Amino acid sequence: MKCLKIAVQKSGRLHDDSLQILKEAGIHIDNGKDQLKAHASNFPLEVLYLRNGDIPQYLEDGVVDIAIIGENLLVEQERALPIAERLGFSKCRLSVAVEKSFPYKEIKDLNGKKIATSYPNSVQHFLDKKGINADIHIISGSVEIAPNIGLADAIVDIVSSGNTLFKNNLIEVEEVLTSEAVLVVSPHITEEKDQILNELQFRLRAVLMARNSRYVLLNIPNEKLENIRQILPGMNSPTVMPLMKAGWSSIHSVIPKESFWEIINELKTHGAEGILVCPIEKMVL
Repeated sequence: MKCLKIAVQKSGRLHDDSLQILKEAGIHIDNGKDQLKAHASNFPLEVLYLRNGDIPQYLEDGVVDIAIIGENLLVEQERALPIAERLGFSKCRLSVAVEKSFPYKEIKDLNGKKIATSYPNSVQHFLDKKGINADIHIISGSVEIAPNIGLADAIVDIVSSGNTLFKNNLIEVEEVLTSEAVLVVSPHITEEKDQILNELQFRLRAVLMARNSRYVLLNIPNEKLENIRQILPGMNSPTVMPLMKAGWSSIHSVIPKESFWEIINELKTHGAEGILVCPIEKMVL
């Protein structure tokens, strides 16, 4: 069987997370030091470590079959490549930032200003949409320093935690777009390799569902069961088991990670006791 060729970032913030999700999907990659190509030992997958900005072209040319890249790169390069999966990591946003002393009140304050960025296409589309006429200065790196040295009045750059902006006396004032890691497919993928991709997606979805869910066990008086059932529908329905203590039951279910604390508080309000929460390794529906 032929190998599915996947491109991942050679270095940078996406590299480690890309390899981690493949590892959690049960794929063991034999990667020696400084290798630019590696094979999985237990899955028909070949990994190519490439420069991030080059990956979309490799996909369009059919050199690689799939890739894990940031969605913002597709937008910036204006590539119409199909996204097979949203992977939920490396979440960030492309934002406008100005110095704290800049008297910014609304987007119109950028009219006639100089904006430094490494994402000129995304910025231009944003400005056009807002009806703003500004002068874009393209900078490859260290965009944050531009206002401080008088090169620009504002910057547009990738923001995750915001720490870099804070350290450079900048504040975020507008969001241009949001981004996360995505699995992208080449338009030239063969039917045989598409079957391998289907198996890979099956594994990735099991990992992603587990990452986004928590397994919860709790004890509840029987007269409260219906109330709890409404809070905890689970995948299909919660598992209910009688306890030795008369009039009590144990409920097992799955809750979404994003609303975890809200659900836990609601469970406590309805009389839940002995709440135990566990991570889920894999989740297959």
